[in-house]
Amino acid sequence: MADEYFISIETASDAKVLMISVAARLAGMHPQTLRQYDRLGLVQPGRAAGGGRRYSARDVELLREIQRLSQADGVNLAGIKRVIGLEQLVMGLQQRLLELEVELERARQRAAELETLLAYGRRDSVARDTSNALVVWRPRRPGDAS
Repeated sequence: MADEYFISIETASDAKVLMISVAARLAGMHPQTLRQYDRLGLVQPGRAAGGGRRYSARDVELLREIQRLSQADGVNLAGIKRVIGLEQLVMGLQQRLLELEVELERARQRAAELETLLAYGRRDSVARDTSNALVVWRPRRPGDAS
Protein backbone atom coordinates (compact mmCIF):
# COMPACT_ATOMS: atom_id res chain seq x y z
CA MET A 1 0.00 0.00 0.00
CA ALA A 2 2.77 2.44 0.91
CA ASP A 3 4.65 1.56 -2.28
CA GLU A 4 1.58 2.44 -4.33
CA TYR A 5 1.41 5.82 -2.56
CA PHE A 6 5.03 6.63 -3.39
CA ILE A 7 4.60 5.48 -6.98
CA SER A 8 1.61 7.76 -7.45
CA ILE A 9 3.50 10.70 -5.95
CA GLU A 10 6.49 10.00 -8.18
CA THR A 11 4.27 9.72 -11.23
CA ALA A 12 2.51 12.98 -10.37
CA SER A 13 5.80 14.84 -9.94
CA ASP A 14 7.00 13.49 -13.31
CA ALA A 15 3.87 14.55 -15.22
CA LYS A 16 4.86 17.13 -17.86
CA VAL A 17 1.93 19.51 -17.48
CA LEU A 18 3.35 22.97 -16.78
CA MET A 19 3.71 25.49 -19.58
CA ILE A 20 7.06 27.25 -19.83
CA SER A 21 5.70 30.50 -18.37
CA VAL A 22 4.34 28.71 -15.29
CA ALA A 23 7.50 26.62 -14.80
CA ALA A 24 9.68 29.74 -15.19
CA ARG A 25 7.64 31.62 -12.59
CA LEU A 26 7.75 28.68 -10.15
CA ALA A 27 11.52 28.35 -10.63
CA GLY A 28 12.07 32.12 -10.36
CA MET A 29 13.57 32.39 -13.85
CA HIS A 30 12.85 33.98 -17.20
CA PRO A 31 11.31 31.63 -19.82
CA GLN A 32 14.27 32.31 -22.12
CA THR A 33 16.57 30.86 -19.46
CA LEU A 34 14.52 27.65 -19.50
CA ARG A 35 14.82 27.50 -23.29
CA GLN A 36 18.60 27.89 -22.99
CA TYR A 37 18.81 25.15 -20.35
CA ASP A 38 16.76 22.90 -22.66
CA ARG A 39 19.17 23.56 -25.55
CA LEU A 40 22.13 22.79 -23.28
CA GLY A 41 20.51 19.56 -22.08
CA LEU A 42 20.31 20.60 -18.44
CA VAL A 43 16.59 19.90 -18.33
CA GLN A 44 14.45 17.84 -20.72
CA PRO A 45 10.90 19.15 -20.89
CA GLY A 46 8.17 17.22 -22.63
CA ARG A 47 6.44 18.57 -25.72
CA ALA A 48 2.79 19.37 -26.22
CA ALA A 49 1.00 18.48 -29.44
CA GLY A 50 1.76 21.94 -30.82
CA GLY A 51 5.45 21.67 -29.91
CA GLY A 52 5.36 23.82 -26.78
CA ARG A 53 7.55 22.80 -23.86
CA ARG A 54 5.88 21.16 -20.87
CA TYR A 55 7.61 20.89 -17.51
CA SER A 56 6.98 18.67 -14.50
CA ALA A 57 7.21 19.51 -10.80
CA ARG A 58 10.46 17.52 -10.78
CA ASP A 59 11.77 19.71 -13.64
CA VAL A 60 10.97 22.83 -11.60
CA GLU A 61 12.93 21.43 -8.65
CA LEU A 62 15.83 20.72 -11.01
CA LEU A 63 15.67 24.29 -12.33
CA ARG A 64 15.84 25.60 -8.76
CA GLU A 65 18.87 23.39 -8.10
CA ILE A 66 20.54 24.68 -11.27
CA GLN A 67 19.92 28.23 -10.12
CA ARG A 68 21.31 27.48 -6.65
CA LEU A 69 24.45 25.84 -8.06
CA SER A 70 24.97 28.73 -10.44
CA GLN A 71 24.28 31.66 -8.14
CA ALA A 72 25.14 30.44 -4.64
CA ASP A 73 27.98 28.06 -5.46
CA GLY A 74 29.37 29.78 -8.56
CA VAL A 75 29.34 26.63 -10.72
CA ASN A 76 29.32 27.25 -14.47
CA LEU A 77 26.75 25.58 -16.75
CA ALA A 78 29.17 22.87 -17.92
CA GLY A 79 29.90 22.03 -14.28
CA ILE A 80 26.21 22.02 -13.46
CA LYS A 81 25.54 19.62 -16.34
CA ARG A 82 28.25 17.30 -14.99
CA VAL A 83 26.90 17.53 -11.42
CA ILE A 84 23.37 16.72 -12.62
CA GLY A 85 24.65 13.80 -14.68
CA LEU A 86 26.56 12.39 -11.73
CA GLU A 87 23.57 12.83 -9.40
CA GLN A 88 21.37 10.97 -11.89
CA LEU A 89 23.98 8.22 -12.12
CA VAL A 90 24.09 7.92 -8.33
CA MET A 91 20.29 7.78 -8.13
CA GLY A 92 20.23 5.05 -10.78
CA LEU A 93 22.89 3.07 -8.94
CA GLN A 94 21.05 3.46 -5.64
CA GLN A 95 17.86 2.18 -7.27
CA ARG A 96 19.75 -0.78 -8.73
CA LEU A 97 21.30 -1.48 -5.33
CA LEU A 98 17.84 -1.58 -3.74
CA GLU A 99 16.66 -3.99 -6.46
CA LEU A 100 19.69 -6.22 -5.89
CA GLU A 101 19.15 -6.19 -2.12
CA VAL A 102 15.58 -7.37 -2.63
CA GLU A 103 16.78 -10.04 -5.05
CA LEU A 104 19.47 -11.15 -2.60
CA GLU A 105 16.96 -11.41 0.24
CA ARG A 106 14.68 -13.55 -1.95
CA ALA A 107 17.65 -15.78 -2.84
CA ARG A 108 18.54 -16.15 0.85
CA GLN A 109 14.96 -17.07 1.70
CA ARG A 110 14.89 -19.62 -1.11
CA ALA A 111 18.22 -21.09 0.01
CA ALA A 112 16.88 -21.42 3.57
CA GLU A 113 13.76 -23.15 2.24
CA LEU A 114 15.87 -25.55 0.20
CA GLU A 115 18.13 -26.28 3.18
CA THR A 116 15.05 -27.04 5.27
CA LEU A 117 13.66 -29.34 2.59
CA LEU A 118 17.00 -31.06 2.23
CA ALA A 119 17.32 -31.55 6.00
CA TYR A 120 13.82 -33.04 6.28
CA GLY A 121 14.40 -35.12 3.17
CA ARG A 122 17.54 -36.69 4.70
CA ARG A 123 15.78 -37.33 7.99
CA ASP A 124 12.93 -39.11 6.20
CA SER A 125 15.27 -41.23 4.12
CA VAL A 126 17.35 -42.17 7.17
CA ALA A 127 14.23 -43.27 9.01
CA ARG A 128 13.23 -45.50 6.11
CA ASP A 129 16.69 -46.98 5.64
CA THR A 130 17.29 -47.86 9.30
CA SER A 131 14.17 -49.85 10.14
CA ASN A 132 14.35 -52.46 12.89
CA ALA A 133 12.96 -55.25 10.72
CA LEU A 134 15.06 -58.38 10.53
CA VAL A 135 15.11 -60.38 7.35
CA VAL A 136 16.66 -63.79 7.33
CA TRP A 137 17.97 -64.99 4.06
CA ARG A 138 19.09 -68.48 3.42
CA PRO A 139 20.49 -69.61 0.16
CA ARG A 140 18.68 -72.45 -1.59
CA ARG A 141 20.15 -75.86 -1.29
CA PRO A 142 19.90 -78.38 -4.03
CA GLY A 143 16.83 -80.51 -3.49
CA ASP A 144 14.82 -77.93 -1.48
CA ALA A 145 11.25 -77.66 -2.67
CA SER A 146 10.20 -74.40 -4.16
